[in-house]
Amino acid sequence: MRTSLTVEEALAAVLEHTRPLTDVEDVPLEEALGRVLARDLEALADHPDVDNTAVDGYAARAEDTAGAGPENPVRLRWIGESPAGRPFPGRLGPGEAVSVYTGAPLPEGADAVVAVEDTERDGEFVVLYKPATPKDIRPKAQDLQKGRVYLKRGDWLTPGRVGLAAGMGHRTLPVVRRPRVGVLSTGDEVVEPGTPLPPGGVYNSNAYSVAALVREAGGEPVLLGKASDRVEAVKEQLAAVGSLDLVLTTGGVSMGDYDIVRHLLEREGTIHFWKILQRPGGPPIFAEFAGTPLFGLPGNPVSAMVTFFLYGRPMLFKMLGRTDPPYRRVRAVAEDFFKGAGKKTAFRRAVLRYDPEAPGGHRAASVDSQSSGVLRSMAFGNALVVVPPHTHVEAGEVVEVIPFNFTLQLA
Repeated sequence: MRTSLTVEEALAAVLEHTRPLTDVEDVPLEEALGRVLARDLEALADHPDVDNTAVDGYAARAEDTAGAGPENPVRLRWIGESPAGRPFPGRLGPGEAVSVYTGAPLPEGADAVVAVEDTERDGEFVVLYKPATPKDIRPKAQDLQKGRVYLKRGDWLTPGRVGLAAGMGHRTLPVVRRPRVGVLSTGDEVVEPGTPLPPGGVYNSNAYSVAALVREAGGEPVLLGKASDRVEAVKEQLAAVGSLDLVLTTGGVSMGDYDIVRHLLEREGTIHFWKILQRPGGPPIFAEFAGTPLFGLPGNPVSAMVTFFLYGRPMLFKMLGRTDPPYRRVRAVAEDFFKGAGKKTAFRRAVLRYDPEAPGGHRAASVDSQSSGVLRSMAFGNALVVVPPHTHVEAGEVVEVIPFNFTLQLA
């Protein structure tokens, strides 16, 4: 069993033992937000399908309006209009103009447009105080070309991409099935929110914070309840669930007599590694149990969330085939002292804010408490300051920071 891996070694091991899902399902556009495309998507039609106008105004021939100005207006005969969706039926000839509206097809014979604010109507004539130009004409297929791929397999479907898919003519989209992720809490002291809290008890925040992280990363969380501090209780809980792509447990992974998840995996699982040289979240265990990957997260609330963010989130991204990175790294000026963790990499919670005048464009301030049991730091912090082994970060130094993808709005 490998133990005490570096952060980089642990992530590599996790990804090595993660397999992309191959199941594909079709979903309607209104359900596609946040899903991941399973196949390349091509446009089913040109957009626009004809040359159209970008402004309200008049379509004309450019040569008929050359030299138009306030002191030298040009008069054209008005012969009709071309609203969006109802093209002008005839052909525009010399000395003629047609009313056009934004998105309207350009009338046949016209090659230029003048904005309505640069004109004046005079009965059956239009007076132009500026020349008509082609700059306000959107050429056919300017946006989309029929048959060309614009969205690719692995693309995460944002609101803009859902709209693009609709503009390409697709009513349903092929997406990767969401990974089913079981979330099991352990510990005799753990009780459900909404019930009386006994002496020494703690409310089960881990199940709901981890499940929320799973859902935010694109997975389908399956709450498996709580197992007591007995190896057989954990085994029974896991045996009772259906098919899962990943199991996440919280608690029971350290070195004590009651760390029953580790004891079960040592006895009946295949352990890939135990312990990572990081703080918080040092004692996680990554294994396979009954043919399913199992990631045993620490029991402290912050440790569980940070560990999932750093390793579980990349696992789900790989399962889904997502092409965007699970998290990014930026540079920021530290506004406070951030303590290191000896030979371990420390991930300190921080509030990251944009500052264009700071090196790296950001500043990072520490949250009130760095204790791994203080869940408030994950509720109000929006980033992790990375403190390399054998170092501390002094205020004013430039540091590497990992923003939480689920809090993209920086203060």
